Amino acid sequence: MNNSTVNFTTPEISTNTTTHSIGLVEMLNICVYSISFLVGLPTHSYIIWLIITGTGSGVASEFFILNFSISEAGFYVNCLTFVLSEWFSFIVQFKLFLAGLITTGRPLFQCLICVERYLAVVHPVTFLKFKPLRYRVICCTAAWIIILGSCLCCMLTIDPDNTVHMWIFSLQFLHFFFIQLFCLVAVLRALKQSGPGERRRESKVENDIKKRTFDLILITTVSMVITYVPYSIAGVFSIATKKLNPACWVPGLVCFVLAGFVQPVLYLHRTGKLSCPCLL
Repeated sequence: MNNSTVNFTTPEISTNTTTHSIGLVEMLNICVYSISFLVGLPTHSYIIWLIITGTGSGVASEFFILNFSISEAGFYVNCLTFVLSEWFSFIVQFKLFLAGLITTGRPLFQCLICVERYLAVVHPVTFLKFKPLRYRVICCTAAWIIILGSCLCCMLTIDPDNTVHMWIFSLQFLHFFFIQLFCLVAVLRALKQSGPGERRRESKVENDIKKRTFDLILITTVSMVITYVPYSIAGVFSIATKKLNPACWVPGLVCFVLAGFVQPVLYLHRTGKLSCPCLL
């Protein structure tokens, strides 16, 4: 495997099967991936188990979070394949397949979660109409078809400089980010508006709910910025300079991994499985 390969979204295949020395950047990536696998996979597996067994609000209301955790579990499996592919070249194709799963899975399911929140606050009548589980199943089925297409794209279409993939994933990240940002801004604007004819006691309760929701949406927005912006900047920079610099992808990888723990921590705290005074 080529030593210049550091990013799970832009892997590169090499026919060299001889032993090679691992550089500083590759060693850093191996450490990040190893820690992510050891911490992330058990965490999301626990969340999947909690949702399936009925802890929280039930499978129907948390169906998008369930699928989000499944896609995240795929990312942490990809972390393991990245480490193993340094010594076993036959794993490279499987690693490329899983790379497509997570690069499309996380932003897509986050987008669905944000659209659901947007409808619940801004268009409650429409939200109630599409609240049954069958509509969530339809949305997630379509999402997994898109993700499968992304997986096949990563596995089958690899160009030497990875320019095509950098264009695809940079634009994809920005596309999903702006959709989610629109939903979050619309929700925040709706939360700041006071309902007409509220009594004082009801208004206080409603304001407390709005405040907690505002904090939750703000945290989600910040985590999205941390997730997508570094990778998008690295992709645009690599395309502009026509040079794949391994070091410029390291900050994006670290941010991507750290931001992936925001949603599970919030969910575990909301279900009472994680107590921390600094959280909502």
